[in-house]
Parts: sequence; C-alpha cells; structure tokens
Amino acid sequence: MQRKAEIERKSKETQIKVSLNVDGTGKTKIKTPIGFLDHMLELFAFHGYFDLDLSVTGDTHIDIHHTNEDIGIALGKAFKKALGEEKAGIKRFGSAFAPMESTVGLCVIDISGRGYFSFNNEGHGKVAVSGIKDQEEYKFSYFMHFMESFAHQLGATLSFTLYNTDDDLHTNLETMFKSLGMALDQATTIDPRRQGQVPSTKGIID
Repeated sequence: MQRKAEIERKSKETQIKVSLNVDGTGKTKIKTPIGFLDHMLELFAFHGYFDLDLSVTGDTHIDIHHTNEDIGIALGKAFKKALGEEKAGIKRFGSAFAPMESTVGLCVIDISGRGYFSFNNEGHGKVAVSGIKDQEEYKFSYFMHFMESFAHQLGATLSFTLYNTDDDLHTNLETMFKSLGMALDQATTIDPRRQGQVPSTKGIID
C-alpha cells in the first residue's frame, strides 16, 4: 500500500496544493513562483524517490518570504499525513551525505514527532547569504525558514552540517536539499523487522 497525501493550504498570502507519494520513483511536477526552489525540490524528490506534484501562487510582488515558508509548511504536513499517525514500521532515523565539487552537505533526521531544526557550518568560511537571482535574490535565510517550517510540520528533528563551504550559495544549498531527500527516504523506509510496530520504546510518536 503506497503512502500518499494531498494537502491544500490557502491563506491571504499563498495558495498551495501538494500531492505526495512517499513510495514513488522521483517523478515531479513542480510550479511555484520561486524558480530556484522549484529546482531544489526537484532534486530533493528525485533523490528521495518521492513523487511530488506541487502548485503554488503567492504574494511574491511583496517578496518571496511568505511563499517560501508556506511551501515548507505544506510539504511538512503532506509527509506527516502520508506517514500516518503512528508512523508504524518506519526506520525513523536517516542520514546522508551529498557532495558537489569541494562542498559536502550532511543531513541527519529523526521522525520523532518533535519538530527541531539546526544548521552547522564546518566550512572554511561563512556561507554566502545571497546570490541566486529570482524575482529577488534567494537568500540563505530563506533556506533556514523553509527547513524550520518543514521540520516542525513533519514533526522531525532535522540537522544539517555543511563541510568545505563554497562561495556559491547554489552549490551549498544543492548539497543540503539532495542530502535531505536521501536521508528522508531512509527514515521513511518500512523496516520488515518492525512488523508494523511504532518505532519508539514509548509505543507512540507524538
């Protein structure tokens, strides 16, 4: 049985529709007003083997902050719904490295029911704060807001570490979106040894 979810989120700022199949093959149909984020989510879904259909409109005439953050919220809700209330049988934990040129991104995730996000820079310099042209520059702070929203709505502890920081923001962020896809694929995989049990010694994930 494939784990699927559909989410529709409407506010005065954004209108978002998400169709998700956790047990997919990485097929995507993504259209948002933020071209760079479209690209990152395509990489995320492809390397995580998630089928993702995402349609978004938003108040990007103001800026892309609301739209970027609300996509993270809707996507987190979609994964939470698709995995079911008990998260029965999943491995729960996942980790993955994704290199790109000299940069390496590491994502570690625990679908614990408790939302928490952290980022660590183990590079030789500061992460570029902006530099990707869209309607306006996509900034590192947007990445932080997106992932924090995603983690809290999914109910997961989400940690990123960036090694050998590149001065190109695109390169840095690409390694982290790819590693998120691979780590989440691992964490959501059904482990036959669990035999449908909740993956917690407490007997619940909340």
